[in-house]
Amino acid sequence: MDLIDSHCHLLGFQNKKELEAVLKRASEAGIGHMITVGTSVEDWVPYRELSATHPHSISYTVGLHPCYVNEDWADAVGQISAFFMPPSVPVALGEIGLDYYHLPKDPIAAGECLLLQEAAFREQLDLAAILNCPVIIHSRDAFDDTYKIIMESGIDWKKVVFHCFSYGTDEITKINAAGGRASFTGIVTYKNAPTVREALLTQGIDRLMLETDCPYLSPEPYRGEPNEPAFMLSTAKYCAQILNLTTEALAAQCTANTRSFFAIH
Repeated sequence: MDLIDSHCHLLGFQNKKELEAVLKRASEAGIGHMITVGTSVEDWVPYRELSATHPHSISYTVGLHPCYVNEDWADAVGQISAFFMPPSVPVALGEIGLDYYHLPKDPIAAGECLLLQEAAFREQLDLAAILNCPVIIHSRDAFDDTYKIIMESGIDWKKVVFHCFSYGTDEITKINAAGGRASFTGIVTYKNAPTVREALLTQGIDRLMLETDCPYLSPEPYRGEPNEPAFMLSTAKYCAQILNLTTEALAAQCTANTRSFFAIH
């Protein structure tokens, strides 16, 4: 079996000197490739170096996550295009988007934060259009505005993935109809996430990608433990049951989908 963790965050493992053990466990679980996803200027260079050191097992992305957007966001976004120069080129721009879940409680501060998030999101979508690269979307409690801004950007929806999908069938139908897709985490295994399972069924296998979003969101039966790429096998087995497929068939299709979307050869 050969699976790709399409969205993970490996810097914490590297900083704790746990990365080689994590990569070994991933390989033993059939996770042969990982995409480590950038969130701020703090991880872009380390991830580029990780990808260069492990070219056959780690790809990387760069993007300014909405929770890291502040008054200096333009300086950070201004650095992104330089990463898309060879030899170690990111496979996508992301994760970028809107996060209304983590807004400040003070309404004035929340409003200011919203304006900054939207400006950074629009700027990065414009850059993605110029670079003609895939885009990883972070959208939490903000679907309508996220969808609207992507629509207004004019980028190719076939290059758009809503990662860590946590909405329902209405939202996945809109995304798929526009040409985009969703990727699913261990959330799909949680008892309190029936709408996410319905969305998985609605999208089906043809565009499906799986991810851990580690070190967060461990799937059952690892819930409560720090997540890691090896645990994605549990998510794959669970999704295969929902979609009435063998795990091997699901893995083969998800891997093909992921390689095609991110142009990983």
